[in-house]
Amino acid sequence: MAASALVLALSGPGQTAGIAVFVDHVIADLDVSRSAVSLAYMVGTLAGALALPWIGRAVDRFGVQRVLALVALGFGGFLVLLAGAQGLLGLTAGFVGVRALGQGGMTMIATTAVAISVTHKRGTLLGLTSSLGAAGISLFPLLTERVIAVLDWRYTFVAEGALIWVIVLPLAWWGLRGVSRTSQKAPASPRKEQDEPAEPAWPLRAIVGTTMFWAMAGAIACSGLVSTAVFFHQISVLGEQGLTPAQSAANFLPQTVAGLGAALLFGSAADRLSPKMLMCAAMAMHALALLTLPLVAPGLSALLYGAALGAAASGARAVESAALPFYFGTASLGTLRGLTQSVAVASTAVGPILLSLAHGWAGSYRPGVMGLALLCALVAIAVCFARRPLRRTA
Repeated sequence: MAASALVLALSGPGQTAGIAVFVDHVIADLDVSRSAVSLAYMVGTLAGALALPWIGRAVDRFGVQRVLALVALGFGGFLVLLAGAQGLLGLTAGFVGVRALGQGGMTMIATTAVAISVTHKRGTLLGLTSSLGAAGISLFPLLTERVIAVLDWRYTFVAEGALIWVIVLPLAWWGLRGVSRTSQKAPASPRKEQDEPAEPAWPLRAIVGTTMFWAMAGAIACSGLVSTAVFFHQISVLGEQGLTPAQSAANFLPQTVAGLGAALLFGSAADRLSPKMLMCAAMAMHALALLTLPLVAPGLSALLYGAALGAAASGARAVESAALPFYFGTASLGTLRGLTQSVAVASTAVGPILLSLAHGWAGSYRPGVMGLALLCALVAIAVCFARRPLRRTA
C-alpha cells in the first residue's frame, strides 16, 4: 500500500495542478496565447485518454510490475520531451504522454495494485492510499514553483522526469514484487480463499453490458467533469461571489483537507455499505455543494463550499476504486479500470470548456454551475436505480 501511495503521489507532474504552474512560463517563453495552450492541453488529454484501456489490458495480461515500469519509463520521457518543446506541436505531444501515463496510467496502476493484492478491508486501504497519494500530489505545485524559480521551467521538467525514473522504476521491480497479475478474483476473506476455488473471470462483454458498470463509469466521469470545470475557473467563479483572488486560491486548502478525510471515510464505508448507495451519496453531495454557490461569500460559507466540493470529488473516486472489484472481482480489473479512467480523463478535458462557454453565453458562471448541479443530481438518481450485477450460470 505504501508503494502504491508513493506511485500515486508521483503522478503529480501529469495532474492538472502539477502542469498548471508551468502554463504562464510556457506562454511567455514560446510566445503563444493562453487559449492555444489550453487547446493543446485539451487535445493532449483527450488523446491520452484513448490509451488507458490498452494500459489496463496490459496490466491484466502482463502484471502490475512490468506495466508500471514501462509507464514510468515513458512518463519520464514525455516530461523530458515537454522540456524541449519549441512550439504547440511539441507541447501537444508532451501533453498526450504525461496525461495518458501520469494522470491516467500511474493513477490507475497504483489503485489497481492495492485492489488485487488486498482481500480484507479493501475499501479502507484504497481510501488510505488515495488520501496519501492526494496529499503528495498537492505538494507538487508548491515545490515545482520554487524549483522553476531556481532552474527555469525546462530544467524543472527534466528534473521531474529524472525523479520518476529514479523512484518509480525501482518501486516497480522491488516495491511491488508481491503483487500478482489480475488473473483471478480476489477472495473476500482468507477463509474463503482456503475453502473455495477462485471464481472464474467475468467475461468483459458481460460486464460492460451491466447497468452497474455504466452507472459507476458515468458517475466518475460526471465527478471529473464537474470538479475540473469549477476548480479550473475557481478564481473567476468565486470572484463573482466577492472573494479576492487570494481568497479564491486559498479555497483549495479546505478542498484538499476535506478530500483527504472523505477518501478515508468513503473507502472505509465501502467495506460495510453498498458502493452503489455511497456513489449516489457522493453525487448528491456534488449537486448540493454546487447549488449553494449563490450563497457563498467571503468567510465560513466559502470554506464550507470548498470542503463540500473536495469531499464529493474524493469520495466518488474512493467509491469507484472499491466498487469495481466488489461487483466484478479482480480478474479483469485492469481492463475495467482502464475503461473507467479513460472516460474520467476525457471528461476532465471538456469540463472547463463547457463552463467557459456557459459563462460566455450567460455573462455569469451561476447558470452553468446550476446546470452542472442538475447533471450531478440526475446521475445520482441513475446510480440509485442501477441493478446489482449477477453472473448467469448455465
